[in-house]
Amino acid sequence: MVADVKRAGLITAALNRLTFSDGDDIRTLFGELIGKPVDPGFTLIPPFYTSGGDEISVGRNVFINQNCTFYDLGGLHIGDDVMIGPNVSIITSGHPLDPAQRRSVTIGKRIVIERNVWIAAGATILGGVTVGENAVVAAGSVVTRDVPPNSLVGGNPARFIRSVHE
Repeated sequence: MVADVKRAGLITAALNRLTFSDGDDIRTLFGELIGKPVDPGFTLIPPFYTSGGDEISVGRNVFINQNCTFYDLGGLHIGDDVMIGPNVSIITSGHPLDPAQRRSVTIGKRIVIERNVWIAAGATILGGVTVGENAVVAAGSVVTRDVPPNSLVGGNPARFIRSVHE
């Protein structure tokens, strides 16, 4: 795990020296980070932070705004046409509540973000969550459980607000 964090740190440091107008270079470095090429429609605005990168998969036409943090130890799948706002944290890992185990164990739980999801500014998605197709996560929300497809959730913890329509 330490080697993955160091590798990710080197790649993200290079990525974070780029600007919005360096789209091809950003896509190349992000592909190196996750271990596979990304779609030409992929857009990321640096800076970006991750704990490893090699457990991230992204679909086509994904947009990631600036200052996002993805801790991907548990696995992170981002579907096609997803939009992720600035300052979003997607955190697949955590630690036990028991103080005796807290420093010795890291727990990873997969996060799945399905097609056409919008995660608004400053939201946090926690491990083990699936955000359903076409859903919207309101700005500043903390998502601790699954989000149904075609729904708007918000708050801390995030709760269902209403359905959304295409």
